[in-house]
This record gives sequence, structure tokens and C-alpha cells, in this order.
Amino acid sequence: MFKDLWDQNQGVAVVALLRHFGCPCCWELASTLKESKARFDSAGVKLIAVGVGAPDKARMLAERLPFPMDCLYADPDRKAYDTLDLYYGFGRTFFNPASSKVLSRFDALRKAVKNYTIEATPDGRSGVLQQGGMFVFRGKELVYARKDEGTGDHAPLDDVFDVCCKVPVA
Repeated sequence: MFKDLWDQNQGVAVVALLRHFGCPCCWELASTLKESKARFDSAGVKLIAVGVGAPDKARMLAERLPFPMDCLYADPDRKAYDTLDLYYGFGRTFFNPASSKVLSRFDALRKAVKNYTIEATPDGRSGVLQQGGMFVFRGKELVYARKDEGTGDHAPLDDVFDVCCKVPVA
């Protein structure tokens, strides 16, 4: 169960919903999250990444990127995406102006897809039309939510860190 992934009383969790495991932009996001994992861990924040596709597709990303398997979950039926009302569709995926943001991160994208495989793409091709998002939960409370407007339009991690990792000033 999704709610069992972190302490529902006081735990803090960052939940990154990737588009799907075969999305090169999501490999870039997963790479950035992996590089930030120590910062999340030191703040006591549970990092959770979810992608559209079967578990074997998630394993491809985890092994080839690499990405920690204990933080990665598969959602083949897009249930979390539907529950969180994330964007879906052809226009959002291929023609949204927000998708152009990925061009400013071309070097990071190229590095992240060094071991990329299109085989990680979901078998049900409709899954490639799903957009992702970033959410921060403190216990059961949703304290940050951002839906990706288009492909590669990820939440700024500085914003996420501000919500979950800043040490309160005494």
C-alpha cells in the first residue's frame, strides 16, 4: 500500500512520479534524485520514485542507471497518477511548451541516458502519454504538490528541499 511506504504520523516523504521507465527525461530526473538521496537521508526524508510500467521495466532503469531499488516502485495501472490527477495525453506529452525546459539540461540528460534502453518503455503504449509530478508528505498531510506540465518539466529540487529538508531556525 502506498500509505505504508513512510511513517504516517510524523514521517516526511518525497514522492516523485516519473512518466514511465522508458522516458529519457525520467532517467535524468532519477539520476538527479539518486545524486540527492544522501541529502534526503540526512534530513530523515524518505525518497520514493514511482514510474508507469511493470516491475521488470523498473528493474531495467534501476540496474542500468543505476538507481536504488529500495526507493523505486512500479505502477503499471497508473493508479497513483489517477488518484493525484496528473496530466495525461498526446498534446501534453509532445506539444506542451513546458517540455522545452529539457533543452537547458541537455548535458545532464545525455549523461543520464548513457546506459538507456527503450526496452524499459511500458508494454501498454498508452502509458507513454502520462505526465509525472512531485509531492511531499509530512505524515498524512500533503505539504507540496507540483504536476509536470509537459515531458521533462520537473519540479525544481531546490523547492522540494525547501519544503522538506530545511532545518527549522530556533
